Amino acid sequence: GPSYQFLDSKTHPPPNKYYPHMFQPLSLGPNIQPLPNRVIMGSMHCGLEGHSYPAFVPKLLGVIDKHGDSLDDLAEYFAERARGGAGLMVTGGIAPNRAGWVAPFSSTLMNQRDMEKHRVVTHAVHTARDNVTGVVGASMICLQILHAGRYGMHPLIVSPSGNKSPITAFTPRQMTTSDVKSTIHDFVNCAILAKEAGYDGVEIMGSEGYLLNQFLVKHTNQRTDEYGGTYENRMKFPLEIVSEIRRAVGDDFIVMFRLSMLDLIEDGSSWEEVVTLAQALEDVGVTILNTGIGWHEARIPTISTNVPRGAFTWVTQKLRGAVSVPLCTTNRINAPHVIERSLETGFADLVSMARPFLADPDIINKSRLGQHEYINTCIGCNQACLDHAFVGKTASCLVNPRACHEKELEIVPLSITRPKRIAVVGAGPAGLAFATTAAELGHNVVLFDSAGEIGGQFNMAKQIPGKEEFHETIRYFRNKIDTLKDRLEVRLDVFVTPEMLLQDRGNEEENGFDEYVIATGVVPRIPSMPGINHPKVLSYIDVLRNKVHVGKRVAIIGAGGIGFDVAEYLAHRTQDEQQQQPLSPDEVGVDEFLDYWGIDKSIEIGRGGLLSLKQQNEHNQQALTTEETLEQRSIALLQRKTGKVGASLGKTTGWIHRATLTKAGVEYVAGCTYDKVDDN
Repeated sequence: GPSYQFLDSKTHPPPNKYYPHMFQPLSLGPNIQPLPNRVIMGSMHCGLEGHSYPAFVPKLLGVIDKHGDSLDDLAEYFAERARGGAGLMVTGGIAPNRAGWVAPFSSTLMNQRDMEKHRVVTHAVHTARDNVTGVVGASMICLQILHAGRYGMHPLIVSPSGNKSPITAFTPRQMTTSDVKSTIHDFVNCAILAKEAGYDGVEIMGSEGYLLNQFLVKHTNQRTDEYGGTYENRMKFPLEIVSEIRRAVGDDFIVMFRLSMLDLIEDGSSWEEVVTLAQALEDVGVTILNTGIGWHEARIPTISTNVPRGAFTWVTQKLRGAVSVPLCTTNRINAPHVIERSLETGFADLVSMARPFLADPDIINKSRLGQHEYINTCIGCNQACLDHAFVGKTASCLVNPRACHEKELEIVPLSITRPKRIAVVGAGPAGLAFATTAAELGHNVVLFDSAGEIGGQFNMAKQIPGKEEFHETIRYFRNKIDTLKDRLEVRLDVFVTPEMLLQDRGNEEENGFDEYVIATGVVPRIPSMPGINHPKVLSYIDVLRNKVHVGKRVAIIGAGGIGFDVAEYLAHRTQDEQQQQPLSPDEVGVDEFLDYWGIDKSIEIGRGGLLSLKQQNEHNQQALTTEETLEQRSIALLQRKTGKVGASLGKTTGWIHRATLTKAGVEYVAGCTYDKVDDN
């Protein structure tokens, strides 16, 4: 079985000198292995969880079944993070029955056949050797049980009262009392099978607007039986699930509950109800209470890059003292100093983060060694993780393409037996990623860029309000280059020509380049029309990089990602502020964010943590009197297409960009023709 030598009560390691609170072990009771640190790798679907469809279905649908019926890729995904120091990890959501599928034939844990598939995952985690401590089996893993309820994207969905979700296509069937009872049994069965498969515990998904959350609030529960009406009745369903699971699995098994502490929807839970449920969950045997923030249908961003770091830790802190079980805080926590601050200031006992483990599987061990400058920080973009997961694709990571592809993209340092001399032209993210990876493998690389700094167009993107995290990617590559100086040379302020590359012979012992990699990125596409050279016409490079003065009335041609970014930049910066340095990620204000989106920080004024429309209007009226707002630009965002402006933006973030610009008064104009530019 797993060995936990360094966690023996008599031989606890001394406090970590860099992040003492982060690396303080945590006891979960006399019969459960203590956690080696205070960080949980939170649940996130990554497309490796397998499926539950018969073998003939992919052929019938013409779908390529990349992962088959095996969870080997999922096992390696978790094993790599176990080797990187993760103490407790949680899988993506697994349905306890077919009605609970997130999508048709998504992964279930219903029977012995399902259970056997999961053994490879738990075995990989429990036999992983930590890269720093050398301890085998220091990591634990829980299986998340998730019933999607009315959020399922298939025709078999159910819900407490049969009302349709605004973000899914199907209308759910209302559950009968018998359905509720059988679903409780299915949750318990799933937990029993998880323990038999070797998992160290389960997390019961009770937030984000999934089935258990749907039972808790009047917004979705208008039942008149024993599971509807009073709050005591509405919380009966999740309480019976937890109680029966604890009875079935014993006291040597983690039972974590993800509790929606801030619904962010109309008619959501009151804070008094949240506390009542938390205390009742403790009474029936939960080990850890994890924090859930916002339903998926809520129109308030909770995890995207424009959300400040640690923006919702105060919610978890508000519950401290009401219960004695460990509390875990979450959402937009992506760096060790943010974790340490959250723990040291008493916001929570544990911190959960998911996407940062995609960006850097070694984030825990790098933190342990004080190597925070070498962490590949999650920038919260959602582009390759959640945007992929919500359309059924295998997830990845914009800053770490190996994420969820660990068995395909194996990077073994100095494994090249015949190194090449490689020229890489362009020191933007793509060029940096290739150059550092090639040098890490053992190749000799020369990286060129015509600019005086690395980063390419990330240096413009980091100036956009809400994209401050892009600073971190440039910092990561800058420090990684320093560790590879013997094999990676950087030449900046050099405009490369083919002749220059062909004539470059390096030192006397080298020949020319063996390979050429072109990573020069994109340039603005200039439309062809009369007046395009008018002095009032600027490119996005003129505005973002060259800081050319922009007036008060602006028309932006093109409503793709760059068009939205330029609109965001101009809408939130006055003419004078264009010359200011962009904020760092830690400088983005939490209180300003909460006020902007109408969140009640007391969680006592309105249900679900929302300010009333009247209160929001009063706040907006106050904002209209500020000097900054009086100088606000008039901006129109134009596109040729006749459909929704910004339709090509990310699935999980496009609505946020549109909402932000709408709040800023930006006008959307679709179906345009670009005829000419003149003085009028």
